[in-house]
Amino acid sequence: MGRDDDRGAASEVLAEFRALVDGADRKFALVRDLPPGARGPLQLLYFRKAFKAYTRLWQLQQRRRSELVSEGLCRWEIGEVASRIGQLFYGQYQRTSEVRFLLEAYVFYEAIMSRGYFQAAWGSVAPDLKLRYKELRFHVRFLIVALLLNRTDEAVKLADRFRALVDESKAAFSATNFREWKQVVQEISRFLKADAYFKIARPLRYNVIFDAHPSSFPYISRFYTSRVLRLKDALLTSYHRNEIKLAEVTLDTFRMIQCLEWEPSGSFYQVPVKQPSENGALNDQNEASGLIDINLAVDMTDPDLPPNPCKAIIYHPSVSKLIAATATICDELPSDGILLIYISSSGKTDCSVDFQKDVHGNSLNFSKAKHTTQASQKRENSLSHPAADNNPNLSSKIGHYLCLGSQGNGASNNLYPEDLVPFTRKPLFLVIDSDNSRAFKADYTWCRERRSICIASFA
Repeated sequence: MGRDDDRGAASEVLAEFRALVDGADRKFALVRDLPPGARGPLQLLYFRKAFKAYTRLWQLQQRRRSELVSEGLCRWEIGEVASRIGQLFYGQYQRTSEVRFLLEAYVFYEAIMSRGYFQAAWGSVAPDLKLRYKELRFHVRFLIVALLLNRTDEAVKLADRFRALVDESKAAFSATNFREWKQVVQEISRFLKADAYFKIARPLRYNVIFDAHPSSFPYISRFYTSRVLRLKDALLTSYHRNEIKLAEVTLDTFRMIQCLEWEPSGSFYQVPVKQPSENGALNDQNEASGLIDINLAVDMTDPDLPPNPCKAIIYHPSVSKLIAATATICDELPSDGILLIYISSSGKTDCSVDFQKDVHGNSLNFSKAKHTTQASQKRENSLSHPAADNNPNLSSKIGHYLCLGSQGNGASNNLYPEDLVPFTRKPLFLVIDSDNSRAFKADYTWCRERRSICIASFA
């Protein structure tokens, strides 16, 4: 009788766990579906609800782990919950630029890896394709976090492990095409190779060793007593064909993310050192495998460093999406805040034509390609005459734009300088990284009326 009662109680605990997982997943979806530029109370409310839901879930499996396991709870399910928590922390870092959230994501991901939550499932159950996809996506997320924290050695290990995992998957699931994942392997190799070429003596992030100390800011502000502006928000985006990227993080935005942050310093930002236990297993001090305490109320900020500006990273946006995100951020920008917009793109739309072919392999876009090439030649000839640059009315005719998509969709993918004019009502710092950056220069005529609060840099 007692055993039946215990079994019934354990079943109730497992049912409660499943219900909490469903509720937490719904709240997680609300956070995931927020637009990149979302700020303010609604965004914070969704995050708090999601974190609260996963806190309850995590604490339940911590208290009743033995009962849950006895009722059939798998280790990979606990790993999936930990992975979701890591995703929430990483998403909060993306919006707030607070490195403490990035570090928390790393702690959870590292715990999942070191305890083999996903790997342990393969020795006890039949191969599960969905579970393998979860493991592959986890490796990519962990790799991005490791790169952002400059854990280069860990990133290389993760890349090797991911490559081996893809090879194992092709052997275990011979009927499944892993072409997309093999492409991710190539993306990782290209990204790590390009990042290795950029190793320099000092970090990309602002560092108190190389840059002006924050304590000097009050003295500098004395020279600007009329109006002191601070960089509060940034919007980063890029679009290039075959650009180097990892998932939805391009190499250009990856470097800009670091350039807009202070280098973490002090023991607070150090990942806790793992120490061997008596039985030879590795234990970390925070015990993220099931005993970590998610307490967002704890003040973990470094008082010696100024806050990083918030950032919105948009991967391959349409022009309308980019403008909408910029408008959302400008609406919530404080009166003393500066918005930085970084756009890395090309202006050579003739190279972006997507040729369609019929069943015989013949091109169906010859006329459009020819027209685009002729238009490109006319544009280059027009740009060679200085008089064209002095006439703002000709900017849309001679190719004064950036291309944020393939030419197959026509001019809807072209971003013109005039598209950003409404946002110059707020203090704006514009960085154009393009082979056609002169399109936005145009003698500054497009922002001449507001030059006092609009600064543009052209690469």
